[in-house]
Amino acid sequence: MSLSTTIVKNDGAGTLEWLGLAALSLPTLLISIDTSVLYLALPHLSAALHTNSAQQLWVMDIYGFMIAGFLITMGNLGDRIGYRKLLITGSAAFGLASIIAAFSPSANILIAARGLMGVAGATIMPSTLALIRNMFVNSRQRNTAISVWMSCFMAGMIIGPLIGGLILEHFWWGAVFLLGVPVMIIIVFAGRIILPEFGHSNTRRSDITGVIYSLMAILPFIYGLTELSRNNLQLYPVIAIILGLIFGIKFVSHERKIPDPLIDFSLFKSIVFSTTLFTMLFTAVIMGGTALFIAQYLQLVIGLSPFHAGLWMIPQALGMIVGSMVVPAIAAKVRPGIIISVGLFITTVGTLLIANTPAVNGLFLLETGFIIAVIGVSPILILGTGIVVGSAPPEKAGAAASISETSNQLGIALGVAFLGSIGTAVYRNMIGKHLPPGLSIELSKQVSESITDASSVANRLDSQHRVSLMISAKEAFVTGLHTAAATGAVIFVLLMLITAFGLSKLMQQ
Repeated sequence: MSLSTTIVKNDGAGTLEWLGLAALSLPTLLISIDTSVLYLALPHLSAALHTNSAQQLWVMDIYGFMIAGFLITMGNLGDRIGYRKLLITGSAAFGLASIIAAFSPSANILIAARGLMGVAGATIMPSTLALIRNMFVNSRQRNTAISVWMSCFMAGMIIGPLIGGLILEHFWWGAVFLLGVPVMIIIVFAGRIILPEFGHSNTRRSDITGVIYSLMAILPFIYGLTELSRNNLQLYPVIAIILGLIFGIKFVSHERKIPDPLIDFSLFKSIVFSTTLFTMLFTAVIMGGTALFIAQYLQLVIGLSPFHAGLWMIPQALGMIVGSMVVPAIAAKVRPGIIISVGLFITTVGTLLIANTPAVNGLFLLETGFIIAVIGVSPILILGTGIVVGSAPPEKAGAAASISETSNQLGIALGVAFLGSIGTAVYRNMIGKHLPPGLSIELSKQVSESITDASSVANRLDSQHRVSLMISAKEAFVTGLHTAAATGAVIFVLLMLITAFGLSKLMQQ
């Protein structure tokens, strides 16, 4: 039974499509607000619900785990039942889960609610991107639409801490989760009027085995990477990663054998598609890992509070917004492959500035470098997303969008683990050579774990040894930052060369 489908007959989008884009931007804005605001709410909800450290981590992580795990499944489901239907259903579920989270009487219920919010959130990203792909047939207009969509996501990262701080000053911690309810109500009721429906057919065979394999591949893999980045080399995270890789191989093997796979692997035969996705993945790897170091630098080296550190992340988000809005205008006159390669060169320059940030008075150089870097990655994020979702036929736009979003989620997790491991190794090597005299073996071992542990130990020492230890710890951490950023710069140079070759013939349609 085919879906009733609204088809754009010409290349130009009309008023209804641009109005629909405004509606699609709302849930995107909300998801980024919900992610950033939780960092402020965590101390409040932890005190109210008496959470232990493990529960706090699950409150933070379960949302991202579920989004990453269910993106492929939900993207494929949208191709089958219709993107508008999936978006409206997911928005309603997200609103209900937000209410449960807001009034959770215990940490376990809050964790479960956050997990449901993640599953519902996984319906929103591929649905909105798939709708944009079908509503904006002209690739230039599509790039503009994606830039607006991406800018709303970055705007949410800016206003999230501000709104969250204001709410937490006047209301209880659960109020931050209620931010999304009005937005989701708008989507549920207005979406049927404003948004057209797109989809292929629900007569395609369901791939339940593929769904199970994809979940068993992505969820343990993301979990393992996250735990390794936090707890160094541990047995259970390694087992989880191996398990994820095994099921990933089984997933690919299974998908290649069935007539209606969750992922159309024939897309990867296109050098443009593969090059773009590869570049997007490793861009997320470097930027995700770098962002972790910068957040730690602001709090552990400079000594800013989480809220004030969040405020210093606003300029980078503004840089991304500016870059996102400028890219479509440039793409109207210049080949996308050239823009992406030049953007990666700019990012390399910014990353090298970060690699030279000093431990003392380094805020200006750090901020400047990161702003330049995020402006430089705007082309691959905007044009790359357009290339990936535009490479798939309209009836598989949801699956293509889920591939794009999954690569981003995996890239960030890989970046935190990969660059984090490099930084930790350098820190341990450096701090081991500059430990204060007279420090016990036990305390020396604790100091060598991280700069956070070094700060904890320093608080137990006299003033002279405290200052000496923290100077050494900060220098060791910053050396790790330099090494990680320099590694990122090298990778960006390689990506620049790869895109210059792989996307050299890509023309703007």
